[in-house]
Parts: sequence; structure tokens; C-alpha cells
Amino acid sequence: MAEGRGDKGVVYRDVDAAYFEKRRLKRHAGVVSLWALGVGAVISGDFFGWNFGIAAGGFGGLLIATVVITLMYIGLCFSIAEMSAALPHAGGAYSFARSSMGPWGAYVTGLAENMEYILTPATIVVGIGGYLGAIFGTNPDAAPLWWLGAYVVFVGLNMAGAALTFRFTVLITLLALGILGVFYVGAIPHFDLAHALDVEPEVGGTRWLPFGVAGVFAALPFAIWFYLAIEELPLAAEEAQAPQRDMPRGILVGLATLVVCAFLTLFLNAGISPGAAALGASDEPLFEGFKTIFGVGIGSQVLALMAVAGLVASFHTIVFAYGRQIFSLSRAGYFPGWLSLTNSRDAPHVALAVGGLLGYAVALVIHGLGPDHPVGAVLLNMAVFGAVLSYCLQMISFILLRVNLPNIERPYRSPFGIPGAVVALAIAATTLVALFVSDPVYQKVVVGAAIWYALGLVYFALHGRHNLVLSPEETFAVTSRK
Repeated sequence: MAEGRGDKGVVYRDVDAAYFEKRRLKRHAGVVSLWALGVGAVISGDFFGWNFGIAAGGFGGLLIATVVITLMYIGLCFSIAEMSAALPHAGGAYSFARSSMGPWGAYVTGLAENMEYILTPATIVVGIGGYLGAIFGTNPDAAPLWWLGAYVVFVGLNMAGAALTFRFTVLITLLALGILGVFYVGAIPHFDLAHALDVEPEVGGTRWLPFGVAGVFAALPFAIWFYLAIEELPLAAEEAQAPQRDMPRGILVGLATLVVCAFLTLFLNAGISPGAAALGASDEPLFEGFKTIFGVGIGSQVLALMAVAGLVASFHTIVFAYGRQIFSLSRAGYFPGWLSLTNSRDAPHVALAVGGLLGYAVALVIHGLGPDHPVGAVLLNMAVFGAVLSYCLQMISFILLRVNLPNIERPYRSPFGIPGAVVALAIAATTLVALFVSDPVYQKVVVGAAIWYALGLVYFALHGRHNLVLSPEETFAVTSRK
């Protein structure tokens, strides 16, 4: 055993070449695949999830929240683009933090991102079940069967290897964007702003802000759903053909695509019948809009079935993300080493299976709590908790890397620099606070997520930190300070 130089409190264990031979990834992705991976991971937010923000803040409250969150993601994505080109490792956020804050900072950041990527597919699969249940008229109690089927199919697809994963990602992302395009064009003739402003205001509220300024804060976590998970792209760094060049391009073009979709969806879905009030409680908001455009019948049902493609795109790509995220933390010893084993197609099959089981189990538990705990909205808040905590830590990493490691090679530099990271950090921290002061039901859930997070820290303190491995992320972190 050899203690890592300059990293007190952790121990690196010696491994041979066979250790990494059993944990291999291959390079398949070009810039188009990376763009599709980033957009595909998020695109479900235009089909499901964002609409709960209307119930929280009304149309105006969600609109303001979306503008604020867009600014946060601009600062975040430009910063991540710089770090991903400078540190092209599969660890993503964990690897950024490892070089800037040491092993404890790496684990704290990695655990937050791990929570996000395990719970986000669980949130999306609830949306898939909602759409399919509405289309085929199945009993709501059968929803867990739809969820299970989705996990089996798309975890299996990811296990089939990265080459197939990236090809499918491009196809399904283009299909999802095409469906949104059909919806936008069809919705324009039906648009009436009065539909978006039909939420009854509380005493002292207005049609624009029915719940006042408090509604804006309550809507922040749901506005994040328009963008959440684009930051997963650095996890594909070791499978990208030219990560230093293509990773920033994929992230930033992907962000531009998502900004356009976010505001078109917000206005055109809320601004047509059945209106914002109805959408605020719907598990299939785009389906509601399609029924307005094409009428109730086989046509709208076919389009709604196609709309499931948007949810599938995000579900599939975030399954990819949690697989790589668990893989990288396990390969470096932060998680148990057996989680990072790869199969004959160089896919982290164990990480994919275990992450899927955890996500499905959490969704089942919340489903069992009854109708007072809406599964989709509750899981969304839990996922956003992990995401915004990860964002805060990644922006701190960016600032520390700029200050403490100014001379490392940076093939791309963020034009917003440290000020852009500070703005993103401030908005992410505000959203984190908003989670704890929103609906009391969600408060309990987020507190539960925080407890899970604390248990993970206990694991690292007692076991993980004594069993680290000099993976590529760890090697760079240890040697960059010499």
C-alpha cells in the first residue's frame, strides 16, 4: 500500500495492468454524437417535468425562473467546457474536483452527481409510464410495470456497447427534436396568452405572478428540468475521439439548442388549451397539447406515442451517464471496485445494472407512499437536489483551478471566466435553498436525500478513502501539483 503524495488521509492501493484491462472504454464519439448525447439527456424536460413549475409559480413565475436558470446554465456550461477540455477523463465533475479540492472534495462532488444521475432516469421513467398509460388506457397501478420494462430495455441497450449507444442516441435525439418541431408549428395557430395566465391567483397575487415572488423561487427547481443533465457530457471524455476539441463544441451547441426549445415549449405548451392550470398537474403535458392541435383520437395518440421518444432519449442517455459516473468513481476506489468491471463490449455492465436497480427501487418506494406523494414531482426534486449541489461544487472547482493551476493546458477557455462561474454558483446555491422552503412534502423528500448523502460520506470516511487507485483522474491530480 502506498499513501498518495500530498493527499493526507487517503491511501492508494497497488494494482497491476490487469486491473485496468478489465475496466476499459473505447473511443467512438465525434462532435455530433456528443451534441446528441447532451441534448438527448435533457430533451425529456420539454415533454415532462417542467410543467410542475406552473403549479408552483404560475406562468410568470416559471418564466422568470427559466430566465434565471438559463443564465446559470450559461455560466455553468462555459465553465464545464473549459474544464472538460483540460481534464478529459471519464470522471466528469468528480475529476474536476479531484484536481482542485483533493480526494474529499472529489468524493463530495461525485456523490452529489451520482444522486442526480440515478434519480433523474427514475423521474423520466415515471413520465414514460404516464404517457404510455394515457395512450393505452392502462390502470395507474400498472405504472411500475412500464417503468420496469423501460429499465430492462435501455439498460440492456447500454450494455450492448458504446458504439450502438451513440448511434441510437443520435437517432432518438433527432426524432425527439422533430416531434417538438411538429408541436411548435401546430401550436402557433392555437396560441392565446390567456391560456397561460389561467392559474387563479392567491390573495395579493396577479395573473402573471399568482403566488407572488415566492412562486418564482418555488419554480426554480422545475425550470432546471429544461437543462438538467447537459453537464453529463464530460463523462464521455474517454469515449470521445477528440475530447479537447469536440467536448466544448458539443456542450455549447447543445446548450444553444436547449435554450431555444425551453422557451418555445414554455410559451406554446402553456399558451394553448387546456391551459396552464391543467398542465401544472399533468404527467403528459405535450400529449395535452397534441389533443388540442389534432383532436382526441388516433392521430393525437400516435403523436403522443412518438412523443415518448423525447422521454426515451433522455432516459437512454442518462442511463449512459450514471453507468460512466459509477464506473469512474469505482475504478478510482471511491466506490467498491467490482462496480467498474466492463464486459466484452467495453460497457460498464455492473454499474449500469446496479444504478438501474437503485433508481427503480426509489421510484417504487415513493409510489407506495400513495397519491399524496406524486412520484414524478418528488423524484424531480430529489434529482435537482443532487444536481444543484453538484453545480455549486463544480463552479468552486472551476474557480480553484483557475487560481491554483493557472498553467495547465486549456485547449478551450471560457469567455466569462471566474465571474461567470460566480454567477452560476450564486444561482445554484439559491435554488438549493429554494428546495428546502418549497412544498412541505418535498421538504421531507429532500431531507431524506440529504440523509442518504450523509450515509455515503460515512462510507467514504470509514472505508473508501483507504482503498483508492491511481486511475487517470487520480494520476493527473497527484502529478499536476508537482
